[in-house]
Amino acid sequence: MNAETKESTVINMSLIKIENLKKRYTSGDDVVEALRGVDIEIAEGEFITIMGQSGSGKSTLLSVLGGMNHPTSGEVEMAGVKLYELAGEKLADFRAQNLGFVFQSFHLIPYLTAAENVMLPLAIVSMKSADKRAAAAAALERVGLGGKLDRLPNQLSGGEQERVAIARAIVNNPGILLADEPTGNLDSATSDGVMALFRELNDAGQTIVMVTHNPDNGRYADRTIQLKDGRVV
Repeated sequence: MNAETKESTVINMSLIKIENLKKRYTSGDDVVEALRGVDIEIAEGEFITIMGQSGSGKSTLLSVLGGMNHPTSGEVEMAGVKLYELAGEKLADFRAQNLGFVFQSFHLIPYLTAAENVMLPLAIVSMKSADKRAAAAAALERVGLGGKLDRLPNQLSGGEQERVAIARAIVNNPGILLADEPTGNLDSATSDGVMALFRELNDAGQTIVMVTHNPDNGRYADRTIQLKDGRVV
């Protein structure tokens, strides 16, 4: 089934509601309560940072929010769509059409060029190859790498690799951008440049939810949510 014939699940606004969210991991007799009843509301167009010490539940929360980690209980709702009531292909379609992901370790394919890496989310989209490359070029231009389409990841600096990862996340114009420690591997100057880019994307209308351990990153956001021991404090 191609993108033109799939039932669309694209949302019109990026309003997020998280209600009484709990996530429990078990290993033998050991039980870890990663999330302990989290309630959060995020308005369309907000830039939110989620902060907390290691083990506070930040990355677990982001993975649940991204539809990649089913909660033990509670709800994640995006503009009226209850995320975990979508099953199988519909949940995958929702993620592909509405969510962009940026990770600390970039996750770039080393033998693909910057443009080819950015084109990866378009693999399931019914578009001509030339149009996919044009979309990738536009996304790279948007993050300041318009002249480096054909560079391999090892020919780019850490900050440039992170920008390629951001371009890949926004190439399909998702309503919501989720970022997990996107500046964790960068020096302070490069980190500031990447955070300024996130701020520009947010000013252009992107809703951004970012996990970060760096308190300096909070100054770029509209507000910061603090987690401790799986709860909002």
